[in-house]
Parts: sequence; C-alpha cells; structure tokens
Amino acid sequence: MQNTNGSGTTQQATSQPKQERSRRTKAQILQVAAEIFAEQGYPTVTLQAVAERASMTKGAVYFHYANKQALAIAVMEGHYARWPPLVEQVQAMELPPLQTLLAILDRTAEAFHTDSIVQAGARLQIERSLIGADLPQPYVGWSKLLVGFIAAAKEAGQLRAETDPETLARVVVSSFFGVQHISDVLTGRDDFMERYAEMRDVLFKGFVVA
Repeated sequence: MQNTNGSGTTQQATSQPKQERSRRTKAQILQVAAEIFAEQGYPTVTLQAVAERASMTKGAVYFHYANKQALAIAVMEGHYARWPPLVEQVQAMELPPLQTLLAILDRTAEAFHTDSIVQAGARLQIERSLIGADLPQPYVGWSKLLVGFIAAAKEAGQLRAETDPETLARVVVSSFFGVQHISDVLTGRDDFMERYAEMRDVLFKGFVVA
C-alpha cells in the first residue's frame, strides 16, 4: 500500500507541472491570436501565423484549438469575461451612483486602450458574420447595465429629472463604441483616451446636476 500511495503522489506531482505548462501554452496562443485578430481582422489570420508569432509549431496550436473559428470564439469569450470582474471591483468601492457609472466607463476605456483581447473582441464583433458561430449579442448587455446606474444616479438627484435612462444608456454605448472604432481606424487607438474623455464630458455635461 505504501508503494502504491507513493507512486500515486509522484504521478500527481508530475501531472501538475504538465497541466500548468499546458495552461500557459494555451493562454499564450490566445494572447498572440488576439494581437493578430486586432491588427488584421478575422479573414486574413491563419493558425500558421499564430504559431509563428508564438514561436510554436502549428501542431501545438492545433492541439489546443481545432481551427481559426475556435480560436476566435475563445478570444470573444475572453473579451466578455473581462467585464463582470471590472464591474464588481468598481461596485466594491461603494461610490455614489454617478461616480460608479463613470468609473466603470473609465476602466472600460482603459481596457480598450491597452488590452489586446478586448481590442480583438471589438473587431471580431464587427466581423461576426464572417466567423460563422453563435456569438453573444454585442452592445445590448452594456446598455442594460448602464440603464441601472443611470436610473440610480437620477434617483439620487445626480442627474436632471428629465433624464431618460434607457435613451442616455443607448447614446453612451453607441458613442463609446463609435469613438473606439474611429480611434482604432485612424490612430490605432493612440488617441483613444483623449477622444473618450471628450465624449464622456460632452455627453454628461447636459445631464449632471450642478
């Protein structure tokens, strides 16, 4: 019995580093794929290009992702997975409703500026018809989220009484994603934080109670 238990412990110790290496390899492939998707878009990306940039064999990429579609889906999942923790972190700060809303927008803008998985997800959303997969519906979730914070800010007297939360939420979401797309096309998002700040300040100026 002692030998058997000892062997089992050794096998577990051996498998754990292998699992960790596999996890790191998969994460590296996803990161590299996101960078290329963000730069080039879905149609021109190949698994060979991902393998070369990641300094791996094509077989290593295929081991984790069967095809380009699977890789794009994984990037999109990573994109959407970014938002719940971000919102929870801001809510944990226990700010007033309007400040919570603005902090969420600010942190989301920073993610679009610096996070290649977020950037790739934004581009893949636009190219969703080319991917041919059942992807999450974009933008709608953001509008629903913002409606709640805008309504709370209005109730707290931080926004003008005539503010319609659903209308303002739709305008904010449309403006945000339009600004990030235009900044991406024109400057590779180099000026995105400046353009975002302009958008935020102009949109809310007419609604915030002085």
